[in-house]
Amino acid sequence: MAIQWFPGHMNKAKKDVAARLKGIDVVIEMLDARLPASSANPMIKALSRGKPTLKVLNKQDLADPNVTRLWLDWYNAKPGTRALGLDASERSPAQRLVAACRELVPNRGGLEKPIRVMICGIPNVGKSTLINTMTGRKIAKTGNMPGVTKGEQRILLADDVELYDTPGMLWPKIEVEEGGYNLAASGAVGRNAMDEEEVALELIAYLMRHYADALTARYRLDDISALQDFEVLEMVAKKRGAMFGGGRPNMQKASEIVLTEFRDGVIGRITLERPDEWTAWVKKAKELAAQRAAEKQARIAEYEAKKNKGR
Repeated sequence: MAIQWFPGHMNKAKKDVAARLKGIDVVIEMLDARLPASSANPMIKALSRGKPTLKVLNKQDLADPNVTRLWLDWYNAKPGTRALGLDASERSPAQRLVAACRELVPNRGGLEKPIRVMICGIPNVGKSTLINTMTGRKIAKTGNMPGVTKGEQRILLADDVELYDTPGMLWPKIEVEEGGYNLAASGAVGRNAMDEEEVALELIAYLMRHYADALTARYRLDDISALQDFEVLEMVAKKRGAMFGGGRPNMQKASEIVLTEFRDGVIGRITLERPDEWTAWVKKAKELAAQRAAEKQARIAEYEAKKNKGR
């Protein structure tokens, strides 16, 4: 199942971002440290046209610290890009963010040439919470669901640093299938755009490969190495009492439990992708897209040939 979610307000947000970016010096893109590449919006890269970018891996306290280091190195190796990690325990992140922005645009600053910064990110990545922490007051609306911020806001971070907030935004077509599942697992996608059981099964399959100990410890499971993902989900249902009459596991309820507990970080510090995995997923997605395009062209050619033959 392909995960896609691009409601009308996101299309408007795209147009607003494109208009605002013309006067922006630095783009801050908030990423989910548990899915740093899946949560990077390709539209932002296209719209920003090579502007200096600060990648902020938020919620790093929920992510695997060893994998977070890999991702920070991966992003910091890119030209015109800086990356840093943030988490809920940091009470004054503004100083670090402002310093990083100044490094990216050393020729700007001061009252005559203020640094204009735009902060972007997918829904539910923690952008509004970060802004409220930086300003010390509740400026941006927050909520544990996508689509809370609806319009642009301008905030003064320092005397010469202006920050423009934008609504959370996904992109019209998620090409990397694994990335779509990761976005759904994180809570960035509306519930009406996904099958929660399917997403939970994809999540469990990944945890079985990389975080089996955390999974078995959280749900008090025995050895799961020989099981399939749906069998593990059935065991979770039984352990948590998510059952129908007659002893049938309630897979929907069990899926909600697993997804909620992943999002809350109670299963453990987990990251759903590594740089080498992401590179392989992107390669596979491109090959699949090329195959589909070739098949489409072949169908068109076959149709044209039959049409011409019948004349």
